Amino acid sequence: MLQIFLIAVNIIALAIFGIDKLNSKSRSWRIPESRLLLIAFFGPFGAYAGMLLFRHKTRKSKFVLVPIFLFIQTILIAYFYLN
Repeated sequence: MLQIFLIAVNIIALAIFGIDKLNSKSRSWRIPESRLLLIAFFGPFGAYAGMLLFRHKTRKSKFVLVPIFLFIQTILIAYFYLN
């Protein structure tokens, strides 16, 4: 059950970063940075993949560092949860 939740959240994070990139190109409504960081908190794999895939928010250090730290944290939690 936990695995399905994590997969779904990361897919949603990837999609949201893609949507925000499309909106930035068309100069339409953008997702606030605080919400993107919150999304990255719950789906760091998808957020980081979205940043790389869509080349979005890669120049802002908080968007590069936060998903990496959350990625490491998620790996550690999963490791201790499974052992």
